[in-house]
Amino acid sequence: MTKRILPAALVQHSCSADPDDNLARSVAGIREAAAGGARLVLLQELHRSRYFCQQEDPALFDLAEPIPGPTAALLGDLARELGVVIVGSLFERRAPGLYHNTAVVLDSDGRLAGRYRKMHIPDDPGYYEKFYFTPGDLGFQPVDTAVGRLGVLVCWDQWFPEAARLMALAGAEVLLYPTAIGWSREDDAGEQARQRDAWITVQRAHGVANGIPVLACNRVGFEPDPANPDHGALFWGSSFVAGPQGEILAQAPGDADCVLHAALDLERSEQVRRIWPYLRDRRVDHYQDLLRLYRDGV
Repeated sequence: MTKRILPAALVQHSCSADPDDNLARSVAGIREAAAGGARLVLLQELHRSRYFCQQEDPALFDLAEPIPGPTAALLGDLARELGVVIVGSLFERRAPGLYHNTAVVLDSDGRLAGRYRKMHIPDDPGYYEKFYFTPGDLGFQPVDTAVGRLGVLVCWDQWFPEAARLMALAGAEVLLYPTAIGWSREDDAGEQARQRDAWITVQRAHGVANGIPVLACNRVGFEPDPANPDHGALFWGSSFVAGPQGEILAQAPGDADCVLHAALDLERSEQVRRIWPYLRDRRVDHYQDLLRLYRDGV
């Protein structure tokens, strides 16, 4: 079988309080990735700003923008100039009072190939996303691009095997997760290690269960809670690429900006699926209870 190699890169960086500075960091990372041979570039979640969901502040809706809009246009122009596919992550203003956490896919010719609106919206201490984001309404639909069919999901989606499976069942060749996840400073070293290991493990498992590569791009650095600057989120970086058996192909540090490169052998997925035929052996005639929230009384 002929190899089909896709050079990919992830742009992991810290974020300041200046959106223009953050966007410039993303752009510089994309240029570095392309110069290193990447044809697919993944950015982290909400890369244009700090992770503003640590608090509930109506004024922060001003960070949102339409799609198409200025940042999508800038990324599209850059994709066309460099001949790469870019997956970005934007705070989408769809209508007054209606906002989404949205990933955009810019094809190598600069056009907006598609978008994915985050489906699973957390509401936890330090992650008050339900205040800002309406759950997505586009479903789990991969986006066709010049480099293949991309299954784009966003952060909290990465904990749900159903989302990865539905993307794979629709023909996704790669799973991509723009992410913003970190620790509280109150977590001890043991708890920090457990959380990070769980995050890596669950996404590697999506690769294994579906026989396709996984790309997860996280931000890095400490971002204070504006309401209590002594507290905040320490984002653990550790962006990584895993193959279709969950093997780690590349991993970024946990405490530094990084452009992470990896070569994906897209034909290998079929070889793996021939030996581990999970899709063949699924018992779809007995999975009806998966549509229930919980099996009470069973």
